[in-house]
Amino acid sequence: MFFIDTLDLEGLGNRSYLAGGARTAVAVDPPRDIDRVLAAAARRGVRISHVVETHIHNDYVTGGLDLARLTGADYLVPAAARVSFARTPVHDGDTVTVDEGITLRAMATPGHTPHHTAYVLEERGAAVAVFTGGSLLIGTVGRPDLVEPRLTEELARAQHASARRLAAELPDETEVLPTHGFGSFCSSTQADANASTIGKEKAGNDALVQDVDAFVSALLARLDDVPAYYAHMGPANAAGPAPVDLTAPPVADAADIAARLAAGEWVVDLRSRIAFAQGHVAGAFNFEADGKLATYLAWLIPWGKPVTLLAGSPEQLARAQRELARVGIDRPAAAATGEPSDWLPEGENPRSFPRATFADLAALDPYEHRVVLDVRRDSERAEGWIKDSVHIPVHQLHRRQDEVPDGVVWVHCAGGMRAGIAASLLDAAGRDVVAVDDSFDAARSTGLQVISGFGRLGG
Repeated sequence: MFFIDTLDLEGLGNRSYLAGGARTAVAVDPPRDIDRVLAAAARRGVRISHVVETHIHNDYVTGGLDLARLTGADYLVPAAARVSFARTPVHDGDTVTVDEGITLRAMATPGHTPHHTAYVLEERGAAVAVFTGGSLLIGTVGRPDLVEPRLTEELARAQHASARRLAAELPDETEVLPTHGFGSFCSSTQADANASTIGKEKAGNDALVQDVDAFVSALLARLDDVPAYYAHMGPANAAGPAPVDLTAPPVADAADIAARLAAGEWVVDLRSRIAFAQGHVAGAFNFEADGKLATYLAWLIPWGKPVTLLAGSPEQLARAQRELARVGIDRPAAAATGEPSDWLPEGENPRSFPRATFADLAALDPYEHRVVLDVRRDSERAEGWIKDSVHIPVHQLHRRQDEVPDGVVWVHCAGGMRAGIAASLLDAAGRDVVAVDDSFDAARSTGLQVISGFGRLGG
């Protein structure tokens, strides 16, 4: 009997897998923190004999090379991927034995990248699951625009063909196990379901129900922003990432924190946006450890800039350090745990700013001057926005703060997390801010004038 264990990387919206039999197993698209994979193998009592990559990843640093070195496993990487380390090159149709009666068969599925490869898990010759990486996802496909703009349309057409190949060659009951699609920006859209099969995808996946021209047109039209740090992930993975180091960073005291702020380094408060608004170190930025920390911190921070982490507890700090290592922010310059009173020089008070709802915004005197700042992405704003609001996506705000008009800034996003980040950036720059911690869906029922994507006023 075979088994398949799923390792969720919730912060990045990805999944990794461990699959095998009674004695040995294969790890698919492993994360940088390979101890999670090793622990899964230990629980199963199996040896990892193979580590496979579906493609050179653009959204996280792989742990595949380190895992293969540590376990002695064969490291299988698509043959066409240009890498700088020794590996076992995989070609279309290659097979490997994972355990008795359990094999893995490679299927070339270009589209997400030119070299992308899916792997079919077979038990005694029958396909039971397919690890689709960034090709056929649940209800969608991986985006084709992360390699080179000139190749985007070509890769989009390849995605269509690859999805059709998987659907044609695999039985309907074959389980579809993608790496992306659960929040990762590597997906063209996000999954509406948690599990799927080839048969289910045939019934509803655009790549399998639309002709190639309609599919490509729709796919290219809905491509969203690309996180800036993606530019560093592919090269890091092609070069061969160093082993991860999750040992505790140096401890920062109040004087050290102040000195780092004065030097222009980033000091990041990992506590909730509620706690941060109530009191924080002036100049610190708020990226919640329980939000999409790695995605947004790696997206906004100038690459390579030292970062000091402030956490409410050692456990929160350790989780954050692990998540950041997955995207190449390997070693915090320093860290501290506790609360603002522990991080400030004696006699200095924490800084704070108010939080509010859209109802609070609607209740303001219409003649009272205020600035409404929308920090959602372009695609979100296109579906509706508050009349006369200023729009600067949160990932652009740090370099565009001079475009925010004078006055008290009421900053909002779709739910509150990104508004908290944006409010902290503006607060650190000395602006008066109010963080709207509310769902944008509530804006329409408050009396605020919301312009729909078709130019109509509502509310």
